[in-house]
Amino acid sequence: MRSTNALGSPAPRREGREKVTGAARYAAEHMPPGCAYAWPVPATVARGRVTAVDDTAATGLPGVIGVLTPFNAPRLGPSDDPTLQLLQDPRVPHRGWYVALAVADTLEGARAAASQVRVDYASEPHDAVLSVDHPDAYTPQEANGGHPAHREQGDPDAALSAADVRVDCAYEVAPLHNHPMEPHAATAVWDAAGHHLTVHDSSQGAGPVRAALASLFELAEDDVTVVSEHVGGGFGSKGTPRPHVVLAAMAARHYDRPVKLSLPRAHLPATVGHRAPTLHRIGLGARADGTLTALTHEITTHTSRVREFVEQAAVPARVMYAVPDVRTTHRAVALDVPTPSWMRAPGEAPGMYALESAMDELADALGMDPIELRVRNEPTTEPDSGRPFSSRHLVECLREGAERFGWAGRRTPLREGPYLIGTGVAAATYPVLIAPSTARAHARPDGSHLVEINATDIGTGARTVLAQVAADALRVPLDSVSVAIGHTGLPAASLAGGSSGTGSWGWAVHDACAALGARLERHDGPLPAEGLSASADTTQSAKQKSPYARHAFGAHFAEVRVDTVTGEVRVRRLLGVFAAGHILNPRTARSQFKGAMIMGIGMALTEHSTVDAEFGDFTESDLAAYHVPAHADVPDLEAHWIDEHDKHLNPMGSKGIGEIGIVGTAAALGNAVAHATGRRLRELPLTPDRVLTALHGSAGTGRGR
Repeated sequence: MRSTNALGSPAPRREGREKVTGAARYAAEHMPPGCAYAWPVPATVARGRVTAVDDTAATGLPGVIGVLTPFNAPRLGPSDDPTLQLLQDPRVPHRGWYVALAVADTLEGARAAASQVRVDYASEPHDAVLSVDHPDAYTPQEANGGHPAHREQGDPDAALSAADVRVDCAYEVAPLHNHPMEPHAATAVWDAAGHHLTVHDSSQGAGPVRAALASLFELAEDDVTVVSEHVGGGFGSKGTPRPHVVLAAMAARHYDRPVKLSLPRAHLPATVGHRAPTLHRIGLGARADGTLTALTHEITTHTSRVREFVEQAAVPARVMYAVPDVRTTHRAVALDVPTPSWMRAPGEAPGMYALESAMDELADALGMDPIELRVRNEPTTEPDSGRPFSSRHLVECLREGAERFGWAGRRTPLREGPYLIGTGVAAATYPVLIAPSTARAHARPDGSHLVEINATDIGTGARTVLAQVAADALRVPLDSVSVAIGHTGLPAASLAGGSSGTGSWGWAVHDACAALGARLERHDGPLPAEGLSASADTTQSAKQKSPYARHAFGAHFAEVRVDTVTGEVRVRRLLGVFAAGHILNPRTARSQFKGAMIMGIGMALTEHSTVDAEFGDFTESDLAAYHVPAHADVPDLEAHWIDEHDKHLNPMGSKGIGEIGIVGTAAALGNAVAHATGRRLRELPLTPDRVLTALHGSAGTGRGR
């Protein structure tokens, strides 16, 4: 019998009741007997060395177990991530680097002890300021994701010079922070012999955490168990092991008792990664009819001196439009700042803000509708590689979005008293990423089914969709399928990141269930007491290089209201149309699209961080200073999609949807503000002070030339 809750139906979240009733247990909510609490001590200098640590006052407090420092902490084994080599030497590479860890019987005791630790430093000169002309700027070999840092086709400089119409603009995106609802937390327990480590960790991938801990504590991976059953968001910041889990395991082993560590929110910007600031320079050349002849996208970003991470913000320009002469390049500056890392749609989010803003400026210069400019430059194959697209319905997204939004009737900016009303559009793209995974499927004599896979549900609804994939492959009712995830004792799977989760895990689940179904068809009579099982491993399939360029696409439409008195920008409408393969669950998909669009509102209007040049840290370190959108900031929001039938993806025909919703949102809003005001702001976010300067100051703002 075919399930009515098969793929494509809006099945409700399986863990929803547990979450709203408090039954879902997160990493810091596990309470092993005798559990102690830890609180880290961040460095207060921008660069230098720890010369002494005085923990006398701290250890004299009631209930304090001890203080770990670079001078007494256990030595760790090797790691390919230097940010995890904690308390191993006295160097301080940036402000906020952990220099001590207080451990006590209670959370309050650990926090009090940490406040009493006195650290002496030998400070060194530091540099935390990014600039395009920084003398230490360099071109790395690769940007994040393994993309070549520099790509060039033809002679873009000559093509720009010869273009009928051209724009040459600079844009700036400030540092951004992930700030998941659940801070990074871990509860670590060693067995009595000290040979097996069990950790409950707030992570986007229990497997990588186990591998890192096994190396650092010189254990076999089988001697480490990591559980990430419920995770309260990550947005990339939990995509790799972070300091909290290493410190919790270190303290638990050293003091021979379970230890719980939940990072204070104010520590997150300096500790768990951030979206690096990006300085963009874009040149576009076109014929008078709007045909693009040249494109240059050059970005400069910062990385840390601890580990190189280069935001791949120029990469989207390699796939978007048909341009014969193109240069895309990345430059990095190693500064005394925390190490940047992944944040929802790394590269695409800031890169498409700049590219789609420049396309809007070019449309203005041409006197052409911005949708028609994009349609005119639609490529037939992926410009960078020449490969055919497995599917590309950007034009359809633009056309459908324009009709739903009423684009044609909103192209004249309006004035309503002190308010200026404008509209904007931008395109979106995100690559299809697939990683090898394994899964097991079981059929039981009572008619129930169990699927096992070490996937991680970070709030996306993975449990629900994987159960749908299984029910569809087995051709059984959805309520007969249960799913076990988030535990390293389960079949290994990729982490939740890069919008790759459902595509990667679902492929393995589908194959395991297909194999189980075939086995059930061959079986005669009742099932044995232990049931029947089958496994799948997609390593070979997932690693095969596709002859097709595989991307999701979308289009954003925005209407804004700009207050000429206060400079405040309010979003009145935001509409997105996406082409992201077969939508497996409309309910959870719409949630993902809308959540990403809301993050795009924050990126455009409120979210930013500032690197303090003198102290070398982020001044906006909590949610009081770092403004994420609240309910009042989120307007009439619509998310729609074109259901693609792409046979070149995976057995479900799905593309990732978790990140494309943020890509292009900021550009659509920025373009709407420019449409409303007649002033182009080229630095995010579009805060009231910047808007007022644009309205009442010079004719334009930012770095346009």
